[in-house]
Amino acid sequence: MRNVKVRPRPASTVVLLDDKSRVYLTKRPNTMKFLGGYYVFPGGSVDKADEIESNQFILNKPTASLDMSYYIAAARELFEEVGVLLATREDGCAHMDEDKANAYRQQLINGELSFIEMLQREKLFFNVEQLQYFGTLVTPEGSPYRFDTSFFLTHLPEGQSPDPDTYEIADAFWVSPDEALAAYSEGKLPMIAPTILSLQSVIDYQKGNPLQLPNHPNLL
Repeated sequence: MRNVKVRPRPASTVVLLDDKSRVYLTKRPNTMKFLGGYYVFPGGSVDKADEIESNQFILNKPTASLDMSYYIAAARELFEEVGVLLATREDGCAHMDEDKANAYRQQLINGELSFIEMLQREKLFFNVEQLQYFGTLVTPEGSPYRFDTSFFLTHLPEGQSPDPDTYEIADAFWVSPDEALAAYSEGKLPMIAPTILSLQSVIDYQKGNPLQLPNHPNLL
């Protein structure tokens, strides 16, 4: 039988950092076909509705030579999965009550509206500079699930705290990158190479080095 090549799907992953220099790790449910039981960062595929070149509710342009859809997908997935909203109003306040936020998250997950449509309804603005791009990894050929994933770092907005979606996330917690890697080495936190490389990148960044993934393609 001839092997059918799987084309990588565009995707985004977000490393969320708090004011204590900890990252927010999430565990995928064991029942999931792809990476079930593994600890990862929030993220997912770029949807068709994320593909937009410009909009009055988007502030600034990507500094990286990367399509805007990756940034929008990153912000959307972060909101869908853990309830952290990278958006602001003209007066600087981006508060959204819990019931409304949960309703929007469910609509986004169900594909009933896009992230941009939510911004428009709430008169919110998404500043792409809140997401710092630091590299791309592509799943190697031969895998039944392939992704072309862009990695971003963002800081937890003031006044917000994560609220993980229990359907997509079995466990979630704040942890220092060093402690996360130590737990992985001890066999306590199953991880894949991109998560490990991201953690090491954050450690290097916190030591004053440029934020970037190692030049090690085809590891996802």
